Amino acid sequence: MAVELADRLKKLPPYLFAQLDEAKDRQLAKGVDVIDLGVGDPDLPTPKPIIDRMKEAVENPEHHRYPSYEGMLSFRGAVARWYKSRFGVELDPATEVITLIGSKEGIGHVPLAFVNPGEVVLVPDPGYPVYGGATILAGGEPYNVPLVAGRGFLPDFSAIHGDVLAKARLMFLNYPNNPTAAVAPLDFFKEAVEFAREHGIILCHDAAYSEMYYGEPPHSLLEVEGAKEVAVEFHSLSKTFNMTGWRIGMAVGNAAVVQGLKKVKTNIDSGAFQAVQEAGIEALVGEHGVEEMRQVYKERRDVLVEGLKSAGFQVEAPQATFYVWFPVPGGSDSITFATRALEEVGVVITPGVGFGAHGEGYVRAALTVSKERLEEAAQRLARLMV
Repeated sequence: MAVELADRLKKLPPYLFAQLDEAKDRQLAKGVDVIDLGVGDPDLPTPKPIIDRMKEAVENPEHHRYPSYEGMLSFRGAVARWYKSRFGVELDPATEVITLIGSKEGIGHVPLAFVNPGEVVLVPDPGYPVYGGATILAGGEPYNVPLVAGRGFLPDFSAIHGDVLAKARLMFLNYPNNPTAAVAPLDFFKEAVEFAREHGIILCHDAAYSEMYYGEPPHSLLEVEGAKEVAVEFHSLSKTFNMTGWRIGMAVGNAAVVQGLKKVKTNIDSGAFQAVQEAGIEALVGEHGVEEMRQVYKERRDVLVEGLKSAGFQVEAPQATFYVWFPVPGGSDSITFATRALEEVGVVITPGVGFGAHGEGYVRAALTVSKERLEEAAQRLARLMV
C-alpha cells in the first residue's frame, strides 16, 4: 500500500535543523572533526540543585500518575512570583499561567486554538521555523513580516497591507530574537500592543531568551499596560537553566488565550511530568547558575566575534541570546557559504535563508561549544575568506 502524507504535511518545508544534522552526520562519517555551531542547544549542564530536586521528586509516588493538564498550581505559582520579581508583572497563577511541555509545544499548539482555515498569522521573517509550521498545520496562512537590519530587526507594522490585516488572527513576536539576536525596547512593545488592539489580533510573544543578555535586562511584553488584553508570552526554562531536554515551559497572560491552549492540550497531551515541574520550581525560585551562564556565553561571544572580525567578517557583538548573526562575505548566498563552511573547514553554521527569505545574506552561529573550539572555528572560517 502506498502511504501518502496529508496535504498539510506536504505544505511544510523541510525542517532546517534536521537537514543540518544529516549534513553534519555525513561529514562525521568521513572522519571530519566537525565544530557544530548550528542548533542552539546549551552544552552546559543543568545546575545541581535542580537535578537534586528532580531526584527527590521522582521518588514521590504522587508524581507517577497523570499530571493535571494545566500544570501543578505550585509550579504556576512559582512562575507568577518569578514574573513579579523579574518584570514587575502581576499574574493570576490559576487563570493566567499554563504549564507547557517546553515552550515549543505551546507555540505549536496556539494556532490550533485560535486560527481557522484561511485566516492569517503574521510571522517574523527571519524567524523560528515553528511559527510558520504551526500555522500551516492549523490550516492558517503564514504572512511573512520582514525583519531588516535598517529597523534593528523590528517589524514595520505600518507596512502590513490592510487586506492582510482584515484576515489576521494572530501575530508572533520574538525578542530577544532568534536568529538575529535583536533586542526590543519597551516602546516597541507598546506599539505592538496598540497595533494588536486596533486590529483585533492575538499577540504571541516568544521570550525564551530573555535571561540570556549581556547588558540591560530585556523587557517582557507584558510590562506594557493593557498587554494582557491582547497578548500571551511564551517562556521556557530550557535556555535559562540549561534544561532543553527536560521539556518544561509556560505560557502567561491573557486568560482566554491560556484557556484555549488548555483546551487543545486536554485533547492532545496529558501534561508535563510533575517531577519535572518540581525541578522547575527549584529553578525559578533559586535562579541557580543564571549569572554564571551569562558570563560563560559573554566570554564565548567575545572570542568568536573578535576572531571573526580579525578574519575580515563584518560582525557585531550581540547584546542577548547565544547566537551571532552576521552577513555572508563576498555576496555569496547563505546556503552556499554554509555548505562551504561544513565541507571545506568542518564548521556547522546555519544559513539565514533557512529562517525565511529575509534571512538571506546572513548566517547564524551558536555559542554552544567551548571558547577554545570557538576560537578554532573562527580560524577555520578565516580560510574561506582567502
